[in-house]
Amino acid sequence: MRLNALSTAVAVLAASVLAITACTPQETAGGGDNGGAPAAMDTVKVGLISGGAHPYFQPWTEAGAMAKTEFKLGDVTFNETAEWDQTKQNDVINSMVANGYNAFGVFGVSPTDINSTFSNLKKHGVATAALGSCPAGDTNEADFCLSTDTEEAAYKAAKAAIDAMDGKGVLAHLTGVNVDSNTQRRIAGVKKAVAETGGAVTLLPDVTDIDTDLTTAQKAVADLLASKGSTINGIVSTAYNPAVAAATAVKDSKLPIKLVAIDDDATILSAIEDGSVSATVVQNPSGQAFVGSYALAKLATKACTMASPGEIIDSGSFIVTKDNVKDYDAERDAKSAELAKDFDSKYLDCK
Repeated sequence: MRLNALSTAVAVLAASVLAITACTPQETAGGGDNGGAPAAMDTVKVGLISGGAHPYFQPWTEAGAMAKTEFKLGDVTFNETAEWDQTKQNDVINSMVANGYNAFGVFGVSPTDINSTFSNLKKHGVATAALGSCPAGDTNEADFCLSTDTEEAAYKAAKAAIDAMDGKGVLAHLTGVNVDSNTQRRIAGVKKAVAETGGAVTLLPDVTDIDTDLTTAQKAVADLLASKGSTINGIVSTAYNPAVAAATAVKDSKLPIKLVAIDDDATILSAIEDGSVSATVVQNPSGQAFVGSYALAKLATKACTMASPGEIIDSGSFIVTKDNVKDYDAERDAKSAELAKDFDSKYLDCK
């Protein structure tokens, strides 16, 4: 993640949001309960809660701090201490509620059980958003979900890998925790791209559960290359740590494998520049945290409700190649600004 670029990106987004609201952050604090006066924005305390420690969430810290400043919120706190345990994540959230936090953007540990967490928070008048990962199934009990359309992002990545393979050969897929709903969506996206080749591309069994840490990913990639490297034409990684591990391992192996990665770790970007990685698909975690905090604040003050409760919103995914590796942030910034406008014009129903 490139935090210097993030600072510029969020500053630009902040200006865009303020420009479209036609009033100051304090003035946007909307209507209170039962038609009463709106609560002030500084009464809102937002908790941004990841499932555990992971590089993907690093931009949430800075984006949340900028949201606090730009919208004059009472607080925005990032917490990653759940250790990928739903019970521990619930304990973190409950402790923060007891300390006055009234809005939460959560990457749920359990894609099924997280709905119960959201339902309980809503019963107590707390604004909720699923950030970075939507609950599994057809029901989203959060006020909204702002996340990468992971199936679409994986489809884009697999298509890019297949194109780099000249449309034929053997493709391997490296991904995350098998029970995660995002992982299942990514698997579906990769399979969809492979199916479109009409049999020209053979997909090896998915390599799952290797995104917990870089060491685990490195071992899995090393084992894959040792056992099947000479027969593989392409690799698509739809999880962060395996992508970083594969970027180094494929280059070091000197095997003619086309690799398409995910996210914008410096190792991956450098490998795109030198040609050893064909492309990566970047997501928009900074936009999730910044725009998500903005929308949560509007809900927490009772200024607004969701026009469609449980709305699922794509935060965007973007192909990065050697041609745009220096300036891809412009496209991501534009998507974040568009999301902010869409909340004001479509997703929020404000008094």
